[in-house]
Amino acid sequence: MAKNKTIETENNVDEFLNAIIDSKRREDCTSMINLLRKISGFEPKMWGSTIIGFGIYNYKYESGHEGNAPLAGLASRKNAITVYLASDFDDKEILLSQLGKHKSSKSCVYIQKLEDIDTNILSQLVQKSITYIKELYPN
Repeated sequence: MAKNKTIETENNVDEFLNAIIDSKRREDCTSMINLLRKISGFEPKMWGSTIIGFGIYNYKYESGHEGNAPLAGLASRKNAITVYLASDFDDKEILLSQLGKHKSSKSCVYIQKLEDIDTNILSQLVQKSITYIKELYPN
């Protein structure tokens, strides 16, 4: 069975943030970390070298593959700030339609600038995602 490449590490979140060259992106990521910390109730931890995760859960698929993942997460990527959410939960599409300027995929929301979105809607997305994950994987 293949091992997960993205695991919780001891890397320093502040060092990661300070390495973001674009000051606006660094400021937006810092604000989003504070928001995710408040919503999740967990301190930020580095997952791999580029993902900032909040909380942890253990998943196990029908195939037998299992591992750990953060309940919520974000990353500063070349083209956007990526927010990691559950792939499906109640009202996800409705909330995404109210979020503001963004792109999304199955379990990611891509944001250029924090002022492009409604952070109250983002908060609801993150909270509903965390609730869904905890119900799906209660252990």
